[in-house]
Amino acid sequence: MMIARKFLIPIIIITMLPLLTPNAQAAEPFVGLVAKTALLAEVDTGAVLFDYNMNAQYPVDSLAKVMTLIIALAAVENDEASIDEIVVMTESARTGISPPTSNALRITAGEEMTLLELMYCAFIGGVNEACNLIAEHIAGSIEAFVEMMNEQAVLLGCMNTNFTNAHGQYNANQYTTASDMFLIYREALCYSYFEDISGTYRYTVSETNKAVQRRLTATNSLLNIGGKYFYRPCTSGLASITYEGGHSFAGFAESDGLSLIVIIFGSDVIMFPDQSAEMRNLTEAARLFAWGFASYSWRTILSQSDLVARAPLKSGAGADYINLRPESEIILLLDNDISEKDFTLRVVLYNDETENPLIAPVEADAALGEVTVTRYDPVTGRTVSYGTIRLLANTGVEMNRLEYIRIQVADVLSGSIARGIIWSLFILVALYAALVIRYNIVRLRRIRRVREAKRKLIEERRQEESGWD
Repeated sequence: MMIARKFLIPIIIITMLPLLTPNAQAAEPFVGLVAKTALLAEVDTGAVLFDYNMNAQYPVDSLAKVMTLIIALAAVENDEASIDEIVVMTESARTGISPPTSNALRITAGEEMTLLELMYCAFIGGVNEACNLIAEHIAGSIEAFVEMMNEQAVLLGCMNTNFTNAHGQYNANQYTTASDMFLIYREALCYSYFEDISGTYRYTVSETNKAVQRRLTATNSLLNIGGKYFYRPCTSGLASITYEGGHSFAGFAESDGLSLIVIIFGSDVIMFPDQSAEMRNLTEAARLFAWGFASYSWRTILSQSDLVARAPLKSGAGADYINLRPESEIILLLDNDISEKDFTLRVVLYNDETENPLIAPVEADAALGEVTVTRYDPVTGRTVSYGTIRLLANTGVEMNRLEYIRIQVADVLSGSIARGIIWSLFILVALYAALVIRYNIVRLRRIRRVREAKRKLIEERRQEESGWD
């Protein structure tokens, strides 16, 4: 039944630890925190934007109710329970609950409520009996349910969390950390019912078999429209007040596509002379949210539509090169003081223009190279790599057949073997020409000798004939 979801990075495919710091502190750091421990982190990546003692153990307080709803909603998701099924209040549901929290909603034994309404009572009204009743209904006993809570914490990667009850009333052996509570709250946000419940400020419990309608008001006054703590980007949260743990808060806010979770433990309250008060777990939560939205944002460093390089092309029909685009995009959560111009793109092509040229035809989306995105970090003095992505042909290019033939002939003629053959043919032709010339010279000399011999013979005959006379 336990479910531990994995959150994906909408950036490059990178393996991330549960909580990561994306870069150095923002140019304007968050100052003046009023809390014993706190954490501000991005939801999907787990990137930590601010932390103070985030791994220090602290009483869970009422934030334990977040895990209680996770276990119940997981049972619903797995068809082991139904949101609409009726749950009957038992006397045993008051086990381990001490005043003044006991029977806060005055739920009496035998009273019937749906499982969903019990969740609202537990989370919005802080009704500890409702938590115990949910535990009994889901697991058969409170002890078995607490065991499930601890198993789920381990599955989520919580290394410093231990539950001893389902509602969070103080126990020396019940503790967590801001970093662990971030993982728990992030898991809870995976359930739509949790978003609805944790985003409700006022709720009316339906009339039951033993009571009229009752009104509940949430402890998270950041949801109270018109109230002095109202913070519009916050759409989910739970505030806790206990003697041992002080004032705590866990909540979610979203603005301009950036989703953040704030966890605060051990804040306090300021009392003014006019008897008014300032709940500083709420004001600190709103301050941390506002600082995060002002200091960080998602930036597209590399888009799939970007033409980042050209690959030289031979024998292309109407094209001497082909444009290359990234196979995937790189979107980073960055300090707003970092500019996109601070990043460097290093391109490597798979084909060499001279020794291993790219020859048409080339299909669209063919992998022809890769690009590596880096940035020099002046704070650390190191160059940070954000990944290497393949470069694909933006369009296909057909072959120019005449140009292809010409190139092939030129390539053949430029080869060492071809040059050897040509020189051999040249030498053979030269030798043949020399032989022909020599043959003709010898032939001419012979003809001349024959002619000279004939001339002498004729001359001798003439002399003989003249002597006879």
